[in-house]
Amino acid sequence: MQHHGRHALITGGGTGIGLDIARALAAEGAEVTITGRNLARLQQVADETPRLHPLQMDVANDASVRDGIAAAAQARGPVAICVANAGIAEGAPFATASPEHWRRIMATNVDGVFVTFQAALATLGPGDWGRMVAISSIAGLRGLKGAIAYTASKHAVVGIVRGLSEEYMGGAVTFNALCPGYVDTPIVTRNAAQIAEAKGISDADARAYLARGNRHKQLLSTDEVTAAALWLCSDGARSVNGQAIQIAGGHVT
Repeated sequence: MQHHGRHALITGGGTGIGLDIARALAAEGAEVTITGRNLARLQQVADETPRLHPLQMDVANDASVRDGIAAAAQARGPVAICVANAGIAEGAPFATASPEHWRRIMATNVDGVFVTFQAALATLGPGDWGRMVAISSIAGLRGLKGAIAYTASKHAVVGIVRGLSEEYMGGAVTFNALCPGYVDTPIVTRNAAQIAEAKGISDADARAYLARGNRHKQLLSTDEVTAAALWLCSDGARSVNGQAIQIAGGHVT
């Protein structure tokens, strides 16, 4: 119960990696605000434990984030742990990618992290303890074919945490990014279905195709990302700051 009494906030906390991290932090005693656009889904998972608290919020909307985080902090205290997890993974060939596609990816994946961290930090007082973790991607460290906007957005997320680690160096708040490869989440399920339809292959073959994007040729499990997130939020990681930690089955960069 190392986080007993602390308030954690997870964007995109209703499914996948975000939900798994939220459950784990709640199990360690934190009061966890889970945010997302689908309030019904958030309420459904929040029924699992009294430590999960749903909050409808769209990270692509500045006012939604600032008002939502301020309300969560008023209800449960300063946001000591913030996991900026919400993101969208959409690909498009560079030659035909539209400006609208680019802006949609950036609004969620980059602007969302920027305003989430800014609003969360505003709830902390001078000298307060804090852990800010962004869920980037292995695409934040290397190129991803057919997904230029996504690749650029996840590189930007790594840049955000590196810049913040320097700006707040010496304080009690750390900033780090997790860079997982392909994780078995609803996003991969949707992507596999699209690949299966486009290539005329089975869903199993499409999932195997995605798994080959990880060095060990296996899809990751959410608990692998959660374990790294819990470590970053622990006191033992107090000197880990400005890092982009790869979780991809082998050497990448």
